[in-house]
Amino acid sequence: MRIGLHALGIGDGARPEVIRTVAAAAEAHGFARLWVGEHVVMVDEPASRYPYSAEGTIPVPAAADWLDPLLTLSFAAAVTSRIGLATGVLLLPEHNPVVVAKQAATLDVLSAGRATLGVGIGWSAEEFAALGVPFAGRGRRTAEYVAAMRTLWSHDVASFDGEFVRFEAIRVNPKPVRGGRLPIVLGGNSDAALGRAAALGDGWYGFNLPAAAVAEHVRALAGHCASQGRDPGELTVAVALTDGTPELLPALAEAGVTELVVVGAPPPTPDAAAHWVAGLADRWIVPS
Repeated sequence: MRIGLHALGIGDGARPEVIRTVAAAAEAHGFARLWVGEHVVMVDEPASRYPYSAEGTIPVPAAADWLDPLLTLSFAAAVTSRIGLATGVLLLPEHNPVVVAKQAATLDVLSAGRATLGVGIGWSAEEFAALGVPFAGRGRRTAEYVAAMRTLWSHDVASFDGEFVRFEAIRVNPKPVRGGRLPIVLGGNSDAALGRAAALGDGWYGFNLPAAAVAEHVRALAGHCASQGRDPGELTVAVALTDGTPELLPALAEAGVTELVVVGAPPPTPDAAAHWVAGLADRWIVPS
């Protein structure tokens, strides 16, 4: 069981000195990946319901600093050499997929092949409105953007003709390190999200799940894989829990989870952040 850490890019985790310390300490203590999420826009009183809490509200103040995930991971890549780097998640339909393909491949090259692109369809209608992107159809848009990016990564001269994106005989370099393919993980806890992961993804990231719900979600993912003619073993399964304890790790592994992602907010100073990471490692990595 790999242990990931989702701690950077927000609030105190957006401070350069804290990012530097947490990234280096996480690598030194054996964490498998650093995960960084995204919101381009926050609003003080959203009408949209946040899907990852029972209350329907996001537990991040609207005024908090929230860094761009790909830039944050590039900064972390410069102070590490082994730990994986994953967006968890980038809201793909809010972006131009040609630009994202270039940015993600750039991160992969700069990190010597350590990048994973975690993507989701988004939940905030206010955010989409501010960016001038239709909220409706974002699932279809995401699927098409994934296909377009893979076309760009795998072809020296690429063409694509879809509903949302079209390009003809273009070159987008660099290419990802691993043979023109960069792993894409689909996030989301709904059945539709699990279906997207099975249809499109190299993995699934379940966020803020109760531990008791994990096995059911993994079984549903396997069912969607079967309907797509895919072996569920082809997909990585990462989960962040609302109520996780180290004692659950064997059961999670038995259920098919390949990575448990610890979510937390680091303290504001480098020394305290280093001790914080060490404490998380003592709790999660040594038992596993």
